[in-house]
Amino acid sequence: MDFPKYDGNIHPNEWINDIKRYFKLKNTNINDRLGIAISFVDPIISLPAKFDSLDKLCNVLKEDISFTVFKNTNERMLQSLKYVPENKGGNTSKFISKFRKLCYNAEINDIEEQKKYLYNSLPLPINHFDSISIEFYKKMENVDSINKLIKEFEDFAVYLSKLITNESIVVLKHVATGKYLSSNANLCYNTGSSTQLVSVENSKFGPNSLWKIRFNNNELATYGSTHVTLQHVKSIMLLGINSGLYQSPSTNHTEVSCNNMSNYYWVKDWEFNHAKVGNHQGFLKSNDIINLRIKKFYDINGNPIPNGQVEYLRSHDIQFNVGNDTFQEVVCHNERLGGNDEVSKLQLVCGVLSLLNNTLGP
Repeated sequence: MDFPKYDGNIHPNEWINDIKRYFKLKNTNINDRLGIAISFVDPIISLPAKFDSLDKLCNVLKEDISFTVFKNTNERMLQSLKYVPENKGGNTSKFISKFRKLCYNAEINDIEEQKKYLYNSLPLPINHFDSISIEFYKKMENVDSINKLIKEFEDFAVYLSKLITNESIVVLKHVATGKYLSSNANLCYNTGSSTQLVSVENSKFGPNSLWKIRFNNNELATYGSTHVTLQHVKSIMLLGINSGLYQSPSTNHTEVSCNNMSNYYWVKDWEFNHAKVGNHQGFLKSNDIINLRIKKFYDINGNPIPNGQVEYLRSHDIQFNVGNDTFQEVVCHNERLGGNDEVSKLQLVCGVLSLLNNTLGP
């Protein structure tokens, strides 16, 4: 196969190195190499009459206007380069490879310049990632090599990949039993509201255990300041309570079910806090262990509760039956928190969507 011509769309250093390897592979006579290399240069590029080595040919190519255009083009591409995290469909390895290639082609070798371009590639809108990107910028301050810079960026990418973003598909694992919060579009309670039942089931999640999480128009959920809604993927119903009006089937705590938003009494906005003791800060991430809480505004007799009453989502080993099927109860309660209240080990499972696409429904 013929070696590609030089037409100004590759860095001269790279093209000369490639052609040297080509000559070595072909065992080309050393006396013929310069002439052969010149023959591979596109005629649109003017060459001086005399030079006597491949290295000097490289320098000549760098003096041509095409190389200036090539470098400037790569720098503009570098300026417009944007990083897309894996949880948004990106590929960090390909991004870093492209970043380094553009730096090489644009001959941007200064580490401070490289930091600037890498920092400017971070996700937008920046207000959602401000504190994260500032922390990354601080870590870069003492970096003095491209390898250390890439290592810091890789650590940053790992952190980004763990963030739960708005409308992510998640599963919620009950820590005490290892089972998953689930619902079934075809099953309703025999008692209480008679709406779509909720339970924890199976040590492996399936279509009934997938939830779409939303953050009140924010891209990320912040501990202590964000309400979330959880939409059951298969049935499109929302996880919530009928404002406390109904009791759970076995223990007479507040019933938890899936419903739509047409019911005036339906409450579907959840708050969350970290299961660890203390004022936990930061963004909600994959594998965080959290407690979910909600406010009910009426008691079982329909009497209003002034300012509402906070209750926590809980599961336990108490069961209830619907027909011939047995389910593990999920409720809300206002008692002391314990191990059973570590309801949700949130894990991004976006990749499962393609595997279950035929069974998920809308």
